[in-house]
Parts: sequence; structure tokens; C-alpha cells
Amino acid sequence: MTFNDIFKSSFLENAASISVFDMILTIVLSFGIGVFIFLVYKKTYRGVMYSAGFGTTLIALTMITAIVILAVTSNVVLSLGMVGALSIVRFRTAIKDPLDIAFLFWSIGAGIILAAGMIPLAIIGSVCIGIILLIFVNKTSNTHPYMVVLGCTDHDAEMRAKKFISENVTKSTIKSKSAVKGAVELNIEVRLKNDDTDIINILSEMPGVSSAVIVSYNGDYMG
Repeated sequence: MTFNDIFKSSFLENAASISVFDMILTIVLSFGIGVFIFLVYKKTYRGVMYSAGFGTTLIALTMITAIVILAVTSNVVLSLGMVGALSIVRFRTAIKDPLDIAFLFWSIGAGIILAAGMIPLAIIGSVCIGIILLIFVNKTSNTHPYMVVLGCTDHDAEMRAKKFISENVTKSTIKSKSAVKGAVELNIEVRLKNDDTDIINILSEMPGVSSAVIVSYNGDYMG
């Protein structure tokens, strides 16, 4: 192999297969769509603890996917090697909200469509998806669900507390109950009237109630 053969290698030829304009345009547009996805995710988040890291991941995922697909579309051999390399990647983080999966697929799909050259489809499609999510996800009822964790010392205190709760909320449902000698713990889903959480102060002062905690949650319960 001569010195000239090195410069004529396919590796150096592939470096010029993608124009600088295409690279910059793909990176800028993927960043813009990624930021839009991030803002929609932040606006439609329904959980208790917001994760800023997941939102930033959506931006990075859109850009990374677009860059990878842009490289793959320029070389068939590279596409086969990329499939083999990415097959070892495992996503082991637990997804608690099914809506998070939709945002992950949205980021990946937008990056793929954008890098494939279908820029109008990527932009218009992302705007339509964002509007639909903003309308339907934020379309919630006037009352928000809360979880009351109640600790009682005996059965009579439990009955008094449950009666008081049922009379002062719009809806109450017992999700779980655990009992040991001298103590009973209840997890009750409630819908408060006008989101007034002062009910928990009254519960904590009732005879036989050892503890009373109220937590806002998204309506999903695993017990």
C-alpha cells in the first residue's frame, strides 16, 4: 500500500460524502425540535417529582439520532455496522409513566425523519403531536387526586377517621390497609373540595389518630 492509497481510502472519501451545510442544518433543526419536545414534556408532566435530566435527555436523543441516521444514510456498509454496534445497547431505566415512552419514541422518530431529509414532515408532525399532547394531557378534572396516609391506634379511631373523611371530601377510596397489634395504617385516595388540605390538620388532632399525611399524586397506585 502506497502513501497515495492511504489518502484514497474509503475512510477519507466518506468524510466528504456529507456536506458541511447538511451537518449544520441537521444539528440546528434537531436541537430546535428537541427543545420543543422538552418544553411540551415539561408542560404536560403529571408526576410528583419532575426530572430535569429526563427532559434534557429528550433534546440529546433527538440530536444523537439525527446525527447517527445522517451518517447511516450516506453509507450502506456503515449502516450494517451501526446496527450491530447499537444492538448491544440496553435501556435499563424503569419507565414509570407510559407517557414518557411516547416522548422517547417522539424524540427518536423526529431525529430519524429529520435526518432522512423529510424536514417539513419532522417539523409539522412535531407541532401537531405537541398540540395534541397539550390539549389531551392537560385536560384533567377540576379535582386532583390525593393520597391520605392515616395511622390509627384502634378500630374505633379508624371508623371515626373514615367517617370524617367521607363527609368532607367529594370522593374517597381505600387503596390499602395494614394492621399490627395496637396500630392500623390506611392509604386512602381522596378528592378534596376546592383542594383544601386543612382536613389533614383536623385528622391529626382526632383522638386515636397517631399520624396523618397527605400526598399529591398522579392517580396511579401500586400496592
